Amino acid sequence: MLFLLINQSYEPMKTISSVVEQYIKKKPFLQSALAQGIINLTSLSRIVKPEIENELGKDIRNGAIVMALKRLSDDLEFRATHKIIKVLKNIGEITVRSSLTDFTFLVSESILENQTLLLEHVNKNKDVFYTSSRGVNELNIVVSNALDQTVEDLFKHEKCTQKAENLSSITVKLPAENVSVPGIYYFIFQRLAWEGIVLYEVISTTNEFTILVDDTQVDVAFKTIKDLKTL
Repeated sequence: MLFLLINQSYEPMKTISSVVEQYIKKKPFLQSALAQGIINLTSLSRIVKPEIENELGKDIRNGAIVMALKRLSDDLEFRATHKIIKVLKNIGEITVRSSLTDFTFLVSESILENQTLLLEHVNKNKDVFYTSSRGVNELNIVVSNALDQTVEDLFKHEKCTQKAENLSSITVKLPAENVSVPGIYYFIFQRLAWEGIVLYEVISTTNEFTILVDDTQVDVAFKTIKDLKTL
């Protein structure tokens, strides 16, 4: 007798816990608040109940959803893990600079040559701030506003898509282990977002990053980052 074996792929059986977990994972801010224990689980269960029931295709008791949420909130994966906290407690020097201007130019064949000329001006004045990053289609230049006219003169034949003035930068030195711990940047930027901080630019190297914010928000942004060291 010949038996035909047919390969079939089976989806894992959906459970209340797995569906609730996927729901929370898709909502980072909710996930973080749940991890910190600042959400009333009973109230949350009522809110998510219709979507969970729709996903499972059956009626679910609020108590079952509350239990699933409780397990998630107790799970280290859903908490601000001790590894992230350890890195943030060891944040190094935080440097603030003000009176900056952010230029964005479209990439062209001549733009690197003009950037070289700008660097010559920067090297003549060690007191000015300069940083640059290049994407596929755009070149970003951040300078002290004392160099605004120099940039405009050197790049007058380039296409400037944005010029933002009255900005400040905050540069943060991170411990070396930041490259091996997932979620560091997410955790920091989440806190800044909660405070309503608008990031004009984010420029990073291996062990430090710089954010560019409006002058009016730099004090709040600095305090938010500094307070991470006391978590």
